[in-house]
Amino acid sequence: MAIKVGIAPDSWGVWFPNHEKQVTPEQCLNEMRDAGYAGVELGPWGYLPNQAEQLKDELAGRNLQLVAGTVGGDFLDDNSVDDMFSTIDEIAALMKEFQGAEYIVLLPSMYTDLETGEEVMTRELNADQWKKYAGNVQKVSDYVKAQEFVGTFHPHVDCHVETEAEIERLLNDTDAVLCFDTGHHVYGGGEPISFYKKHKDRIPYIHVKDCDMNVKKTMDENGWSFAKAVTEDIMVEPGKGSIDFKAFHQALVEAGYDGWVVVEQDLFPVKSFDIPYPIAKRTREHLADCGF
Repeated sequence: MAIKVGIAPDSWGVWFPNHEKQVTPEQCLNEMRDAGYAGVELGPWGYLPNQAEQLKDELAGRNLQLVAGTVGGDFLDDNSVDDMFSTIDEIAALMKEFQGAEYIVLLPSMYTDLETGEEVMTRELNADQWKKYAGNVQKVSDYVKAQEFVGTFHPHVDCHVETEAEIERLLNDTDAVLCFDTGHHVYGGGEPISFYKKHKDRIPYIHVKDCDMNVKKTMDENGWSFAKAVTEDIMVEPGKGSIDFKAFHQALVEAGYDGWVVVEQDLFPVKSFDIPYPIAKRTREHLADCGF
């Protein structure tokens, strides 16, 4: 199977089930289709229709395939993990109605406040905290597996698993697999192509994103929150950041990768609802030029 290219609602600035600064699901899906993508993620649970027949109609009418869902939570908090289980039940019940939808992305809570950048959790985990964190990642991954889906842990900005060393520690202490996000990986100081080659057997699913490290430097100097950095275009469309996607595609081909790559460019809040579509279209064209 050739590598397929999908896109997530995040690329339209969708971070929440409902928000006045987000485009409508109808606009989002129409523009995903028009920009040339083959598949979609659900995005925040409740943004796209969560009734199977309605969602089937929306996707089939646009020739889009459902690829994955997402659930977020704090892996240091057992109550949050219980909430994740409940959401996974709902997502899995929906996704079982869609052939080819395989993945549930496990998104960890940030240790900084999204808007202010202030620490809301301890940055460094002690041995007991790490044991709980890794244990809960394993527990949630197993829960998804029991639902006959693949739970893919997503390293993320300002999370306890962000750098290459932290990701490798998680891989060593669990049998979890990754939703490997190229942009977050660069943001965390990593090199995505070599890391993918090293850990390809634990990476069944990929998010495509690029990062402007000049903006990252300014962010660090000024103490910006991640939300502020997003408004300053820290996560840029592929081809305008620091990642060579032609080389990345070659690495995937050499490894025999035959899954999805899903574009997920952080854009919230978009300054205007007509901004995301041209970016998504240029991104698809650039990825095509790179072999995708």
